Amino acid sequence: MLKSERQELILHEINLHNKVLVGDLSTAIKVSEDTIRRDLIELAQKGKLVKVHGGALSNSFRNAFTHADIYSLEQKKIIAHKAISLIRQDMLIHTTGGTTILEMARLLPENLKATFVTGSLQAAFEYLQHPNIDVILVGDRVSRNSQITVGGDAVAKIKRFHADLCFLGVNAIDVKHGITDSDYEIAQVKQAILESSSRVVVLSIAEKLNTRQKMQVCPIENVHTLITELPPNDPFLKPYQEKGIQVI
Repeated sequence: MLKSERQELILHEINLHNKVLVGDLSTAIKVSEDTIRRDLIELAQKGKLVKVHGGALSNSFRNAFTHADIYSLEQKKIIAHKAISLIRQDMLIHTTGGTTILEMARLLPENLKATFVTGSLQAAFEYLQHPNIDVILVGDRVSRNSQITVGGDAVAKIKRFHADLCFLGVNAIDVKHGITDSDYEIAQVKQAILESSSRVVVLSIAEKLNTRQKMQVCPIENVHTLITELPPNDPFLKPYQEKGIQVI
């Protein structure tokens, strides 16, 4: 594989899953970890990604407020519009962070009266732009990589609420392994959110379907609704419908 092809693959994985680890890329691409580290440093110097200890982050994390470098932005806007159709007045709603959640937050109707509970600093900021929305920010240590509060206090505070529904941004999802993530602490937060919500709504671009990360958040049976940019009758979504999941 040429260097340019390898770096293009690295960028695709980062944009799709938001975060990559050197060891995982080394195994997937079948090159040494030193080669991957050099690639990440070079790509970071070109402004293509954010280099962090042990791996790299998508520029989406750094530029989420400005819309710059948001991967699959138009698809995420479609998902956001669909998600909003599920919200009713006076609901209590849990949300994670992520660029799809931020698009939903930006598009919420001005007359919506609801309460959003989140540990995402960026999502909380966007909810606050709407005059009739109450925002509860669950506190604890802030993950520098994800800009979400994580840890035991965050998990405990999330579990104090019982939400009408939750909107869950995901790193990866497939029928066999359910929702998975690359970060153990983020996986714990997501578990707490879905356990304390009456309805679990997953927001995911179709490209993330049928992919898997190392940490399981929940089995596929825990998902009530799946929203992608595809029409519900797309054959690609049929395996999820066969599991009893509502596909929008």
